[in-house]
Amino acid sequence: MSGTLLRYILRPLGSIQVSSRYAHAQAATALTNKIGNRSQIIFNKESKFGAHNYGPIPVAICRGKDVFVWDVEGNQYYDFLSAYSAANQGHCHPKIIKALKDQADTLTLTSRAFYNDCLGEFEEYITKLFGYDKVLPMNTGVEGGETACKLARKWAYNVKMVKPNQARILFAENNFWGRTLAACSSSSDPDCYKDYGPYMPGLSLIPYNDVAALEKELQDPNVCAYMVEPIQGEAGVNVPDDGYLKKVRELCTKYNVLWIADEVQTGLARTGKRLCVDHEHVRPDIVILGKALSGGVLPVSAVLADDDVMLLIKPGQHGSTFGGNPLASKVAMASLEVLEEEKLAENSERMGQILRSQLKKLPSDIVKLTRGKGLLNAIIINDKYDAWDVCLRLRDNGP
Repeated sequence: MSGTLLRYILRPLGSIQVSSRYAHAQAATALTNKIGNRSQIIFNKESKFGAHNYGPIPVAICRGKDVFVWDVEGNQYYDFLSAYSAANQGHCHPKIIKALKDQADTLTLTSRAFYNDCLGEFEEYITKLFGYDKVLPMNTGVEGGETACKLARKWAYNVKMVKPNQARILFAENNFWGRTLAACSSSSDPDCYKDYGPYMPGLSLIPYNDVAALEKELQDPNVCAYMVEPIQGEAGVNVPDDGYLKKVRELCTKYNVLWIADEVQTGLARTGKRLCVDHEHVRPDIVILGKALSGGVLPVSAVLADDDVMLLIKPGQHGSTFGGNPLASKVAMASLEVLEEEKLAENSERMGQILRSQLKKLPSDIVKLTRGKGLLNAIIINDKYDAWDVCLRLRDNGP
């Protein structure tokens, strides 16, 4: 991330001095002036033929490079979202794109009924990098979460000797790890779970960042795992108290429970460390990775664990058609190499400190609070301002 990113977020927010000057009617006028016919055609086509499960900011992006994106009208922007942390290496990183192109010309997919010459190389690299015995590759982050939950239940019945169908997995309130039925069943957000019942049993919620609540639940011998984001991303970049992750590790060890760290959004250099748990020098039993594991090129996720957990799943008991395919293996390895070679975790830590220090200088009647680690940050805006309007103002300012 470049230091020039600061200009993008500071200048627009600093310009919002009088809320009455940015009423919804004027926002609509700005929208009309900013968006050309090409953009509107794209908006209309998605609205007519696509499901309405997203409400995007009205910008039709057609190109990306490094920290920049361009819309179809030729307007240039800084990308502060980084595809929800999937493009931590920047858009279209040349090393990652080269790995994609080279492998695409050779072999893209083999059935897991066979070996291929890429998967083992990737598995060796990622397990040695993160210090785990085994990796199970999947596609999306939510598949990684599902895989971790299946591993935890296998472990419950085969190692902890929980009675059949009695295993419980704990989740933190306000978690977000996807939209499968299991993810919906473990959510406290009505937008995620409403109208999707009946819900999967054995998934329980506890308050985030509450050591006492965690220990109380861990005393149930049927609890087999606690799955938690080291920093809650979609909930608003909720950063736990210092020492919370250490206590999670201590308590899970004490009560013989697996700790699952959902690092899909917090991992891979975004928070100033390779993994977010590295801030407290702790090691989960299971780590879920995704998003930036492919540098934003294609869906890749992975679950890391040691042999005593991973080898409980036998041939034919879990898998995915595209999980561990040669193309994904080469792309994922290149994406991890970029993180290491370019010291992106260190850069994220340095730039995050600068960003937060500058944001704290903004007028307190506009920005009430900033929080985060590295380049995963949140801005809490005064209630008298509308967040959607702020997004539109950011769009209209551009770089």
